[in-house]
Amino acid sequence: MTLRTTFLVQPFELHRKRLRPARQEPAQSEFGALKKAEALAARMPGAAALKIVADDETGELEGVTIIGQFGEVPDDFAETLLGN
Repeated sequence: MTLRTTFLVQPFELHRKRLRPARQEPAQSEFGALKKAEALAARMPGAAALKIVADDETGELEGVTIIGQFGEVPDDFAETLLGN
């Protein structure tokens, strides 16, 4: 089992006065994810930078961590990441 860490940015857009996820964007590093999320939040309602650890062979998630949030992010965003 080989664990792999990846970084993503989840931007949010307004649709019918509600926040919804827009297209995720990959990042090369934690710092890159934070900077990209901050830049996207300047143009969109908000964005979150995520650190994802998964098994490289099976794709099974080991953990997802929000490393930064900028602007407006849905109140239940963290809960939806955990699958609750």
